[in-house]
Parts: sequence; structure tokens; C-alpha cells
Amino acid sequence: MRIPLAIAILAISLMPAVPVRAENERSLSIAAEGASPPWTGTDENGQLYGFDIDVGRDLCRRMKIECTFVAQDWDGIIPALSVGKFDVIMSGMSITEKRKQSIAFSHPYAGGFNQFVVRKDLGMAPSDTQEKLDLSTIGGREKAVIERLRGALSGMAIGVLRSSNSEAVLKDLFGDVVTIRSYDSQDNMQLDLAAGRIDGGLADYFTWRDFLKTPDGSIASFFGPGLSGRLWGPGVGAGVRKDDVALLRMLNEAIDAAIADGTIKVLSLKWFDADISPVASK
Repeated sequence: MRIPLAIAILAISLMPAVPVRAENERSLSIAAEGASPPWTGTDENGQLYGFDIDVGRDLCRRMKIECTFVAQDWDGIIPALSVGKFDVIMSGMSITEKRKQSIAFSHPYAGGFNQFVVRKDLGMAPSDTQEKLDLSTIGGREKAVIERLRGALSGMAIGVLRSSNSEAVLKDLFGDVVTIRSYDSQDNMQLDLAAGRIDGGLADYFTWRDFLKTPDGSIASFFGPGLSGRLWGPGVGAGVRKDDVALLRMLNEAIDAAIADGTIKVLSLKWFDADISPVASK
């Protein structure tokens, strides 16, 4: 039996639209910087590894999508996503209002905090390195700690990752008392710190922790409290293009499931020796 052309066209027009990325394509490319372990690193064979990579693989398994991982420099990672170079960013990226103007974010899949390090030869007492300071609201205690930090760091050259939230916080709270040196990668900042070309740096605590255990990193130590909130936002999420609505929904469902069954906790203990799942970070 032949179906009249008009009826066939009408039937096709009434079919629900299927999001190309989420339903038809069974592959996904995920970008990571590959230079900030244990979030993401690059091994001797040029392969990406780390917490974000393991989480990404688990999410793809849950979504039943084949995934590939690609390395991308940090300061160009959002523009590269926007022009379609890859589909998702998973690289320890904090969810912030500024970034949400350009891309969409999944639910948080990790927490964390930032901290200063300084060279040991400067002879500075480490002070309150075990304390945590949430800068979401700056009251009397927060102002007092910031002023102490400003006084201690005054006149120093402080390194920070370019285009990061740490750079924005450093400029906002300390830009008038320190010389800011912005770097294209964590590796290059660490090289300058080890060589004595900068006095200290501000970055993710866990990235510093791993570096300080190395011979090059032994010349520095943590300084001041762990910092969170403010421009660092509510946690780390996966970034996608704003029009990838179906993909975002699938990622959120997979992340929620990975948190609920304890997978995120297991992976964070593997890579950080600490539970940085969103539940534990609250």
C-alpha cells in the first residue's frame, strides 16, 4: 500500500524533534587542560589522566555514549568549546556567574578550595593553613583574615593561572599590594616558583599539594587558610554549549546518579585522598 505524499510529509512533521547530540550521536569529545593533576594530567605517552577523566568515563558509561578525551590549553578552553572544537569541558572548572554568560554548566560533581603557597626561603610562618575561609559573605572575621594576608603578602610577586577564578580573586582582593604574574599553565607557574622568579602563588589546594611533594615543590609551603566561595562559585561542573540542552540533561542525570551511589566519593578518595563530592563539600 502506497502512502500519499502529503500524508507522509504531515506524519514526519508531527514526529517529535530528536536532539542530535543526545539521541542520534553515540560519541562525545571531552576537553581537559591536562596540566593540573590530580584533576587532570598528561602522562609520558601524551594520554590524559586524573579525577576529571575517570569521572568523565563513568558519566559516559551511564549515558551509554562513547567518549574521547582531548587536551586543550586553559585560557582558550571556553572559546574552543563555543566554536565546536569539542562537546564538553571537564577540567576542574568552577561554576561561576561570569562563565555562565558564555556556556552552560551541569550540576556540581566536586567541591574544593584554593590556597596560597610561598617560598620557604622567605622565612614566613605558615599561620592558619588548616583553617577554611568561605568568601561568599565577607564579614568581620573574613575582613580580618584578608587584611592579615594582605599585610603578609605585600610587595610579593604572586603567580596565578590566567583566566582562572583565582586570578580574578587575586586581582580583586590583593591586586593593589602584590605584583600579579599570570601563567598559561600550572606547570609554568610551578617552574617559576621553583626557580625563584615568583615568591608564591594562588591555585587549587590539591594541585599544590601534589606539587609540594615533589623535589621542585619542596622549596615552598602552604600559607594562610583555604579559600572558597566568592568568584569560585558553588563547585566544579561540566561545561557545555548553551544550546546543547539534551546533553546537559543527560549529564545532570548521570552526575546525580554517580553522587547518589558513591562513585564520585570513591573517585575523589582515589585521586585526592579526600572526599570532595558535593555532598561532603557542603
